[in-house]
Amino acid sequence: QVQLVESGGDLVQAGGSLRLSCAASGTIVSPNVMGWYRQAPGKQRELVATITNGATTNYADSVKGRFTISKDNVKNTVYLQMSSLKPEDTAVYICNLRVIGRDYWGQGTQVTVSS
Repeated sequence: QVQLVESGGDLVQAGGSLRLSCAASGTIVSPNVMGWYRQAPGKQRELVATITNGATTNYADSVKGRFTISKDNVKNTVYLQMSSLKPEDTAVYICNLRVIGRDYWGQGTQVTVSS
């Protein structure tokens, strides 16, 4: 059984920074992809960023140049460093692990950016 636990969400002013963490536990096989999605009220869940075992990254156009995803393979933890935050970044940020076509999801952590 895989569990994902996020942390780091907070209320921050526009232009500020936050770092989210997601710790994965359980039996995690490779290859896999870990990533972050977000869901704002009344909107669909959207991809923010992903990272593979080999550290290949992918970002949504809306966060390129502002967010950085990284991973500690020993700790099975993925991070999302968010900078130059905008009010439109406000959402619940949800950690994802994809293994052989199966998706695991965390509970999410709230990020609120005030203008």
